[in-house]
Amino acid sequence: MGSENKKNYLSTRSEAKKRENNRFGEKRNKEEIRPEKDTPQGLSDEIIIGRNAVTEALRSGRSINKILVASGDRQGSIKEVIAIAIENGVMLQEVDIRKIEELAQGLRHQGVLAYTSPVDYVEIEDILQRAAEANEPPFIVLLDELEDPHNLGAILRTADAAGVHGVLIPKRRSCPLSATVAKTSAGAVEYVPVARIGNVVQTIKDLKKQGLWVVGADMAGEKNYYDAELTGALVLIIGNEGKGISRLTKENCDFLVKLPMRGTINSLNASVAGSILMYESMKQRMVKNN
Repeated sequence: MGSENKKNYLSTRSEAKKRENNRFGEKRNKEEIRPEKDTPQGLSDEIIIGRNAVTEALRSGRSINKILVASGDRQGSIKEVIAIAIENGVMLQEVDIRKIEELAQGLRHQGVLAYTSPVDYVEIEDILQRAAEANEPPFIVLLDELEDPHNLGAILRTADAAGVHGVLIPKRRSCPLSATVAKTSAGAVEYVPVARIGNVVQTIKDLKKQGLWVVGADMAGEKNYYDAELTGALVLIIGNEGKGISRLTKENCDFLVKLPMRGTINSLNASVAGSILMYESMKQRMVKNN
């Protein structure tokens, strides 16, 4: 399945750095951050409100999906919130203050609200290290702008069953981890590491340099998925529910695979297609190892 360089990726890759707060390492002893008032019934556990609470969440390293800031509010400590968020690479979104008031449900929000992840995100290095510790070639799923939290949850559930070492999702234009994702995953979100990435194409190039092959799922693929070699160090890319994989992502794949269709509908749900491909890869790996 390629050059000698790719076959020997495990021996050439340096040991991944250990992160103190990695949820797959030692237990964390973080204090839970609470709003300044009691949380009213119905307020999501994913939401943190108030400048102090959001600032401390950022400083503690808590995984934050996005921060909402009221339009035009740049006085006092809100500047510190914005600065720390930018430094940590957290997405900021300016919104009408009425949006924050609606989400805060009467609590004192001070013009800022943060959406948190139900579990901590990891780094790509953590996922590669997980594969190395299992003495297995990395098996990674990259979701190219997947938007539906139910699809993400279903993919995580299958990824856990199929032995995927980790899932990559873009920071922008992509569904983040949430309570809905966690529920749909039936608990798999606790066991499958998820890393957020910046530029998808650059991430693909970096993984190729480390010896991984990149395979995209696309209706215009040159071969049926069951005829493709899906063993070894692999990144499997699943595209957006409507648009599929982006043009630039396709161009940077080593090859594309398709799922044959005989019915009237010309495509499958993203999580269904992803599940078929993950299980095909698992089957091939099991056959190869026997």
